[in-house]
Amino acid sequence: MLTVDNINFNGKRALIRVDFNVPLDKQTLAIADDSRITATLPTIKKILADGGSCILMSHLGRPKEGPEDKYSLKHIVPHLAELTGTTVHFANDCIGQEAKDLATAIKPGEILLLENLRFYKQEEKGDIEFARTLSTLGDIYVNDAFGTAHRAHASTAVIAQFFKGNKCFGYVMANEIANAQKIMKHAEHPFTAIVGGAKVSDKLLIIENLLNVADNILIGGGMAYTFMKAQGGRIGNSLCEDDRLELTLELLAKAKQKGVALLLPSDSVAADAFNNDANKKDLPSGEIPDGWMGLDIGPNAANDYAEVVSNSKTILWNGPMGVFEMPSFENGTKQVALAVAKATKQGAFSLIGGGDSAAAINKFGLEDEVSYVSTGGGALLEYFEGKELPGIAAILND
Repeated sequence: MLTVDNINFNGKRALIRVDFNVPLDKQTLAIADDSRITATLPTIKKILADGGSCILMSHLGRPKEGPEDKYSLKHIVPHLAELTGTTVHFANDCIGQEAKDLATAIKPGEILLLENLRFYKQEEKGDIEFARTLSTLGDIYVNDAFGTAHRAHASTAVIAQFFKGNKCFGYVMANEIANAQKIMKHAEHPFTAIVGGAKVSDKLLIIENLLNVADNILIGGGMAYTFMKAQGGRIGNSLCEDDRLELTLELLAKAKQKGVALLLPSDSVAADAFNNDANKKDLPSGEIPDGWMGLDIGPNAANDYAEVVSNSKTILWNGPMGVFEMPSFENGTKQVALAVAKATKQGAFSLIGGGDSAAAINKFGLEDEVSYVSTGGGALLEYFEGKELPGIAAILND
């Protein structure tokens, strides 16, 4: 795998696709969580230490019709300068004369941040002319934005063709790929996958793929109730995809056939309304009366899952066990998180699959007690589904 370690950037301008799509405070526009920025610092610092310069391009948010101040990357500049300890120039456009002039004038050891790529619809459309114009700003293309690797956008996939022999992965991308491969191709057994979230349909392909490699699959979140109903359970007002009932039975049959333990929560924390202050009680997951809904796995299920996790050598976690954003329904997710951290301390390899799982592990302050926290929710999910990610293929295919 070609990474920044394979290239000497002395005197070169590295055009780096980063993922600076960070949350900003709605009032002050201050950065609320800079983890995606700090993740790219090793790549940036390696290039600068070589005597190169960095031209950074990213998206921020989902602007609908051209430039919007709340989505401007200019809000990132002061913090980026503080983190890197170097001069950070800002181009008020990602293409155009100002961007070209600043890219031409940049000195070794300096950084240029381009304005939001998504201020142009051509970015998400994968427009080749837009990509070509961007490509003129740098000498070497570096993709370090795993969170967008599953998108065939101009700056993530199309642009690479203009850098034949001069393109590579940054450390974020390289680490994401290496850790994902460790899970799917080199897992030490027992291998336990914890799969949560609202819908079976969102996780269908990943579950099917995991049936070929995992020893245990622990199901949590709203998707568990589709499984419950399919087996004749009463689930009250819990989330359910009625058009996926037959499918869940097929997954259970495949798991049995392959000798994979696919576990469902034995009990649930049910509530009479979807809010933190609702009345709640612990009920068997298949005996939830009308007017009640399961919003978390129950204490017995949490104990069952923790025991399986504690005996695992490889752990993949993708999706929460319940509505962990509400304190009343966070315990299942928290207990699983604690079990993963404990197993990791005992020598297991644990990968937290971005998105809500990463948010949960961070909420409980356990991000440093697991092996790896992915920065890319959707991208990692598609990788585990067995799909080719355009942002990766563009670097590998020359």
